[in-house]
Amino acid sequence: METKTTKGRSGNPRYAMWIVVAIVVALAPLTSSIDDKCAACYAVAAEIELGLSSEKPRNHLDMRHRLDSKGQREGKVIDYRVSELRVVELLDGLCEKMQDYTLEKLESGERAWVKVRNWDSLKTDKQEARAYSKDLSTFCGRLLEETEDELAEWIKKGSIEAGSVSNALCKDLSKHCQFPRDSNEIGDGEL
Repeated sequence: METKTTKGRSGNPRYAMWIVVAIVVALAPLTSSIDDKCAACYAVAAEIELGLSSEKPRNHLDMRHRLDSKGQREGKVIDYRVSELRVVELLDGLCEKMQDYTLEKLESGERAWVKVRNWDSLKTDKQEARAYSKDLSTFCGRLLEETEDELAEWIKKGSIEAGSVSNALCKDLSKHCQFPRDSNEIGDGEL
């Protein structure tokens, strides 16, 4: 009596090839679609700069909420400038704000990240511009994931102030920018 043996799918070279292709396609979104990470980092730093420059003076945080056995308040008063609350307020929602940016071609032929105030008045392909903004938002998430602890400590220590964020974030912490950059290449403009 003759028995048929069939190779399972795992033995089929075509099946193995399709699995490899599926894995590559699945991992493709994890790769960065940002070509110039330095310019993208500068755009994120510019948004942090906006947050720092628009900060309103705040009182100290009173953390004395408990009463001791004598009825005296226990706890401490924390200076807002070195508090975790300040860091959270500066960085919370930062990457969502990056969806207001897109790549714009400059007269020099270079491309720069610019903040878009009105997407309806945009003269370029809006779908492509939105894709760029999503890429920048994703890049921002990865950047913060990599640098958030050190960045938070630098903010709390007062090492980062308005005007110094781009050097701290893009050169010192993330190492995305290892060369001097001309300030007009950053793309501080708005559309």
